[in-house]
Amino acid sequence: MRYRRAEIQVLASLALVLASAPLRAGVTRASFGKTPDGQAVEVFTLTNKNGLEARVISYGATLISLKVPDRKGQLGDIVLGQDDLDGYLNRSRFFGSVVGRYANRIAKGKFTLDGKTYTLATNNGPNHLHGGARGFDKVVWTPEPGKDGAGVTLSYLSKDGEEGYPGNLQARVTYTLNDRDELLMEYRATTDKPTHLNLTNHSYFNLTAHGEPDILGHVVELNADRYLPVDSTLIPTGVLAPVAGTPFDFRKPTAIGARIDEPHEQLKNGNGYDHTFVVNRKGPGPVKLARVVEPTSGRVLEVETTEPGVQFYTGNFLDGRYTGKQGRVYRKRYGFCLETHHFPDSPNQPSFPTTVLRPGQQYTSKTVLRFSIAR
Repeated sequence: MRYRRAEIQVLASLALVLASAPLRAGVTRASFGKTPDGQAVEVFTLTNKNGLEARVISYGATLISLKVPDRKGQLGDIVLGQDDLDGYLNRSRFFGSVVGRYANRIAKGKFTLDGKTYTLATNNGPNHLHGGARGFDKVVWTPEPGKDGAGVTLSYLSKDGEEGYPGNLQARVTYTLNDRDELLMEYRATTDKPTHLNLTNHSYFNLTAHGEPDILGHVVELNADRYLPVDSTLIPTGVLAPVAGTPFDFRKPTAIGARIDEPHEQLKNGNGYDHTFVVNRKGPGPVKLARVVEPTSGRVLEVETTEPGVQFYTGNFLDGRYTGKQGRVYRKRYGFCLETHHFPDSPNQPSFPTTVLRPGQQYTSKTVLRFSIAR
């Protein structure tokens, strides 16, 4: 087919307009495979008009990819993870998953609620971690694309007695990517019996977008005057200790690696940072808790949450056994986590904010990830 010169010029101009036009925000869905028992897993791709992209799968309600630009405008994936479903089934360490019913640890896998003692799996030394042997990260959630075309909601019914927890719990998480370059994660849940609930997203971030090298050069600022010291099994002692004068003081921007290897008892217990920081807040609603800058790429991550705490974890137990995206080997401190949630072991520590959810109540939680560039 031949085109006259004028037609070619029109087509070229149209192509230029389309190439320079803002990307249309939206959500697409596709197959991501099937579990060994035949359950279909889907992937949802969220985009905004600025070109940011988040991908979520229904297995574990998992954030598998998050692409944001560097100071040159180049998009890069800033979360650790796997390339396919088999990787999440067999080679994942909670990468990007929603964890529950109880994120973090419960001492000795036991708690007493309304006079009855419940026994949970002890899947982390002597303690219960992230919901047990088959937590929320290892089940297929039911997806529903958002009506506004900007997000996806995933729901899961955790039946009474699952992993030892009481009550039929209906949990929902909504991921929304807006045009302010924010990824919102909003959680809701109800129960028909009193139970404990503590949900979070367990993404490992590396703002270089390569999953390597380590994250020790990332500069972190935390809005926290106190943190929770832990024992040798990473259970909080019950003390809310001041960060002042310790390696845990991130109230001013500080590189992760600046003090991580200091001879401090708490750093030895965690093999680095693996502690809950108490968010400074004066009232309800989301408050800014963190700002992280990666100097080379210029990428900036800011975090807001309604939760009282954040687990700052520096990938201390990544030891090279986990091969991730594009065959990359994830080694010690190749990713960091900012897990927004209630305090670990709250069911056994009455002085901590309660994690009890009762019939007629609704659990709500919101965390915002905001992206920008350091100039």
